[in-house]
Amino acid sequence: MEDTAVPNKTGSGNTGVTSAGPHDSAPAPLSILDLSLVGEGVTAAEALSQTAALAQEAERRGYRRFWVAEHHSFPSSASPAPAVLLAHLAGVTSSIRLGSGGVMLTNHAPLVVSEQFGVLNALHPGRIDLGIGRSPGGLASVAQALRRTGEDPGPDAFRDQVEEVLGFLRTEFPEDHPYSRDQVHVVPAAPGLPVWVLGSGTTGALTAARLGLPFAAAYHINAAQVPKAIETYRAEFRPSKTLHAPYLMVSANVVCADSEPEALSLARSGALMLTLARQGKQTPLPAAETAAKHPYTDEERQVTDLLLSTVIHGTADKIRKQLTDLRHRTGADELMLTSMIHDFPARKRSYAMVADEFALSRTHD
Repeated sequence: MEDTAVPNKTGSGNTGVTSAGPHDSAPAPLSILDLSLVGEGVTAAEALSQTAALAQEAERRGYRRFWVAEHHSFPSSASPAPAVLLAHLAGVTSSIRLGSGGVMLTNHAPLVVSEQFGVLNALHPGRIDLGIGRSPGGLASVAQALRRTGEDPGPDAFRDQVEEVLGFLRTEFPEDHPYSRDQVHVVPAAPGLPVWVLGSGTTGALTAARLGLPFAAAYHINAAQVPKAIETYRAEFRPSKTLHAPYLMVSANVVCADSEPEALSLARSGALMLTLARQGKQTPLPAAETAAKHPYTDEERQVTDLLLSTVIHGTADKIRKQLTDLRHRTGADELMLTSMIHDFPARKRSYAMVADEFALSRTHD
């Protein structure tokens, strides 16, 4: 296989994206995004314990990063507070990079986000990534509970928020800025903390490009929009002090099993959960048996089939081919895998099979 490692793309400091680095026989370095899945018959506490166990497994197996998500009032996820969860994960691992995939700035004050990740970075230097996104998610009542309006603040407001986070972390507000004048600052500051922008559309891509930040494209959320987002990111990229050229990570929903039918069966859980969520029916992640027995309407069958078409699923050799194809189609510098497998041993084994297929080694930034 051709060598797909990329040259050093960053400026000075620890950006966490110094190069694609060694990735054995994988088409690019591989990482994991975990959703702290609350499955049918699983408690939230058990889901969080599984996340910790999976982070340890990811470290043993040679994955580069382990990121956690942010979901509020969502029955299938026990991860509403990434910074809190990352603090725990850092204590039970020793080398793997940990990050947020991501903190939704619509829900938070930039100062608070900067302080939380400044503390994480000080306690675990060189291991923390701050991934930030725009999608507020959730219902209007959830927005109210988070003390924000239900209205989308728009792309310009998001870019302003990201710039504010950067200003706080790097202590880089202009002298005439009110925060400089009034000495509003983050303690501890974290000028070297890697900041990523997440998104599946052009808003996140433009923000990352124009601020010279790495971009994490959420193919697992909206595969149809990601190619345009990637094109926009590369076309609009402006070099910054920390990143001299575009740096792209692409996420994908991956299910690996011993046989094609088993992988498809495991993948149906997430497809059914998302289909029901679109109908306003929020549920824990169904078990594979529940998904198999569900009385699908014609519309539900159409939606689940569409969702399954974007899931990379199958045996290890098929996963190799599909991830290699995804890397070539997108030009990704890194690939991030996520999974909505209900059975935790099967989920952990899926990641282990992928790591074994690519002979990942314990080498991290």
